[in-house]
Amino acid sequence: MKDKGLGDKIKGKAKEVTGEVTGNRKMKAEGIADQKVGEMKEAANDTKEKIKRKAEELEIERGKRYDN
Repeated sequence: MKDKGLGDKIKGKAKEVTGEVTGNRKMKAEGIADQKVGEMKEAANDTKEKIKRKAEELEIERGKRYDN
């Protein structure tokens, strides 16, 4: 699910561009940082989803072994 973190990435890009246009280096840096936070949130959520799917697969496999 990519929407976790997407808001941070959008907000960050807006701040980065605004900072670039206005010459505000602090705002630009904050924007870049916000984008990185969004990327990390997405990566964490992707990892969480992969772990959840793997756990479900293992439960299914475990159930199959005990059914035989």
